[in-house]
Amino acid sequence: MLSVQQSEPAWMNRMHDNRNMRPEIRKDPLSNRWIIISKVRSMRPNAWITTRHKSADLICPFCPGNESETPPEVYAIRKPDTKPNKPGWSIRVISNKYPALIIEGEINPISNRLYEKMGGVGAHEVLIETSHHDLDLTSMSRKHVANIFWVIRERFLDLSRDKRFQFIIAFKNHGKLAGASIDHPHFQIIAIPLIPKQVEEELDGARQYYLKNSHCIFCDIIDQELMISSRLVTQTRHFIAIEPYAARSPYETWIVPRSHQCRFQEISYELTSDLADIVKITLHAMNQSIGKPAFNLVLHTSPLIKPDYPEYHWHLEIIPKLMNFAGFEIGTGYHINPIPPEEAAAKLREAVHQHSF
Repeated sequence: MLSVQQSEPAWMNRMHDNRNMRPEIRKDPLSNRWIIISKVRSMRPNAWITTRHKSADLICPFCPGNESETPPEVYAIRKPDTKPNKPGWSIRVISNKYPALIIEGEINPISNRLYEKMGGVGAHEVLIETSHHDLDLTSMSRKHVANIFWVIRERFLDLSRDKRFQFIIAFKNHGKLAGASIDHPHFQIIAIPLIPKQVEEELDGARQYYLKNSHCIFCDIIDQELMISSRLVTQTRHFIAIEPYAARSPYETWIVPRSHQCRFQEISYELTSDLADIVKITLHAMNQSIGKPAFNLVLHTSPLIKPDYPEYHWHLEIIPKLMNFAGFEIGTGYHINPIPPEEAAAKLREAVHQHSF
């Protein structure tokens, strides 16, 4: 189906020997949240808000011909008879040059009275979406976007074989305001040895609903949003795009598969094509409605520690960066959204209907 070349795993190609640069995962004894301390992340381009770079003066390490500027590729879709780490690829996965976590080492939990920590063991990969620097998900072909999601699936399947990992996340930071340090379109994939507290809270809410109603809450949300339609943005054969009822920020959009699946890596190639369609339509509508915003796209999927989570339903969340969190949000954890999701959905629906995507 796809012409794929897979080289040696990245952890066999590179090693962080400097003990002072090795990441740690520390537990906040007050909130019980785990925090990753990764000194090497400070070395990224544009790591600090005060840093100023003229991107035109920099060589893009993700463009073809600059493969030597990145760690060796872990996985690639490329033309036949082309060599790994050379031009000829269309999608390329590499280890992150400035990883939050590293593959080498052991977890080794340590407790010192109040404080707990463990080794910063994990995987941090970059999926370079295209060899073309100036394309984005809206301007790529449907087939190419489908291939991107298929490669994410392949990397999830590979990383899930490492029994040290409990959770994998894929996300895209589009634009400087969303945290992108390199303009060239890319996703990041991070595997970690624990389940994030935010994910635990989402799982717990889904579990409580399932125990009470014997239904997946996401499946019931799909049914209700299709019936009400006031927060529906668009739909395809296999997916719907909605503004969630309690959206945290303006134009927060969820893309949810209509058939129940708890784990993204269970997706079929047919579904990746339909997913590509609805992602492209939704992002086009956002561009038309709110002027090509920076955004974060995050894949929410179930953890790895159980074979099945009947209460959970994987989905994508797209969060345009239209507001900054301020003191109230930071101090309380509550979000203030000035745009009702029904109004946001109506504006996006209008863009979908008016423009042929």
